[in-house]
Amino acid sequence: MRKNKQDFSHLHPDQPIGIFDSGVGGLTVAKEINRMLPDENLIYFGDTKHLPYGDKSKEAIVGYVSRITRFLIEKNCKAIVIACNTATANALKEVQEIAENKVPIIDVISPVAEKVAYEIHTNVGVIATKATVNTGIYRKSIRKHNRFIQVDELATPLLVPVIEEGFKNHPVTHSIIYNYLSHSKLKNIETLVLGCTHYPLLMDEIKQFYGNRVRVIDSPRIVASHLKNVLEQHHLLHSKNPAPEYHFYVSDLTKNFEKISKKIFGNGIRLELKVL
Repeated sequence: MRKNKQDFSHLHPDQPIGIFDSGVGGLTVAKEINRMLPDENLIYFGDTKHLPYGDKSKEAIVGYVSRITRFLIEKNCKAIVIACNTATANALKEVQEIAENKVPIIDVISPVAEKVAYEIHTNVGVIATKATVNTGIYRKSIRKHNRFIQVDELATPLLVPVIEEGFKNHPVTHSIIYNYLSHSKLKNIETLVLGCTHYPLLMDEIKQFYGNRVRVIDSPRIVASHLKNVLEQHHLLHSKNPAPEYHFYVSDLTKNFEKISKKIFGNGIRLELKVL
């Protein structure tokens, strides 16, 4: 069924891009967007009060995500990036309904699934939160484009908490990664999709486990590239912006979020508490 062509002619290039996640994970996407589109103004919302989303019910996730979406629309965003796999898997439809085709909605699963499906892959593994794996969305999305690919999804619920607690390059994290990636479901994979935007923060440790045996997909880069294409298509790319603005909102102030956000965007950024 052919979709109607969306009309975003009412939007302007100088409007900000809205990005949201349950916590620091979406910063991996924001970092790539900033690298690929350095002239863009960004608004980021980290729902740190309710993280992790991965062990919440669908109803709870829909509630959190709906409030954030309305907030970003009120902030006059020209596009909204759902930088959270769990939110995408459980609430994409609700976000699209709230947006009412007034702004482009970019999710983190569709562009990754399409790219994996059309490249040379046979056995694909996906690690993600319980809430994402329970939907089977990666398997469905990849096989929708290429039914010959074998897709195995594994819930890895301990990874988000250790990342949010700042346990990068820590023996505890190494042990958790080893136990998860040694699971029989991932035994024969040639490609691994990190089905949570937090996980690229552990990219080095994951690649160290596999060596050169398994290709690890860089999802944030794929999502940023897709966003760039959408903005170009609708003539919404901001150009020659000498002083792009970055606004960071969190529903609860955490030291790890502050540390990682400043590491990526510089010490000059300020976190604003916003409870929705």
